[in-house]
Amino acid sequence: MSRATLPDLLRIARAPFLLLGPIAVGVGAAAAWLDLGGLDPLRLAVILLGAVAAHVSVNAFNEYQDFRSGLDLHTQRTPFSGGSGALPERPELAPAARALAWGALLVTVACGLYLLRVAGPGLLPLGLGGLALVLLYTRWINRLPLLCLIAPGTGFGLFMVMGTYYALTGHFTDTALFAALPVFFLVNGLLLLNQFPDVEPDAAAGRRHLPITLGRRRAAQVFGALLAGAYLSLLAGVWLQALPRTTLLALLTLPLALSVWRGARRRAEQIPALVPVLGRNVALTLATPLLLGIGMTLAHLA
Repeated sequence: MSRATLPDLLRIARAPFLLLGPIAVGVGAAAAWLDLGGLDPLRLAVILLGAVAAHVSVNAFNEYQDFRSGLDLHTQRTPFSGGSGALPERPELAPAARALAWGALLVTVACGLYLLRVAGPGLLPLGLGGLALVLLYTRWINRLPLLCLIAPGTGFGLFMVMGTYYALTGHFTDTALFAALPVFFLVNGLLLLNQFPDVEPDAAAGRRHLPITLGRRRAAQVFGALLAGAYLSLLAGVWLQALPRTTLLALLTLPLALSVWRGARRRAEQIPALVPVLGRNVALTLATPLLLGIGMTLAHLA
């Protein structure tokens, strides 16, 4: 760790992508605020710390394990896939990456234990599931196509959004579920599309995600279905009165989603041309839950 500077650690943690955790927590907190009318600031701060630490941990484990396996030496790196490149450029940072991964995981566990004590045992299955995702994602889950497809959205959507809601309220509701579902679908789509540039090196390393097993073009059809699932689950939540009508604000990103879908379908086999599509997909995955959270907040303030 003595050789690693703060910029080194931020690069290993993939700092530019850490906004997703706070946004997911924000969706869960907005849902809890809508139902409760108030929030515990300390509890919310602990949730936020634990969520960011979990994201840092899974990123650092991924960096370390992909470097140790040699995968990072063969990926066609883009701004949105193929790792940060920190360890191939500076192999001496590998111990720091491993220490960061375990240290962030310990912070996550400490936050989880506190929240378990104050919120109740219903949080335990989500917490254990989240830990399993962090520890197993790179080495094992990436070898199981269907599990690999749903694992990211399960972590950020079902575990993080619903976990935030439960940690703040002590129970689950339909509001929490339907707030989590758009995040579930969008984050699954984010990671699915980000796998497209790395099909060949990932396959050589023994991974078996959908772009490998189905091919990029058929995987692009699955990506389109995930986008549809995000918006249909939002509409279903409003129709069932689990979500307020103000959450339809999130439909403002639908034109962007259509643009990303068309780009993914047309550029599936053209990786350089696909890179801007990957960037728009990141924006979509951040903006839609953000608008969803704002919509619930507006309903509370109305």
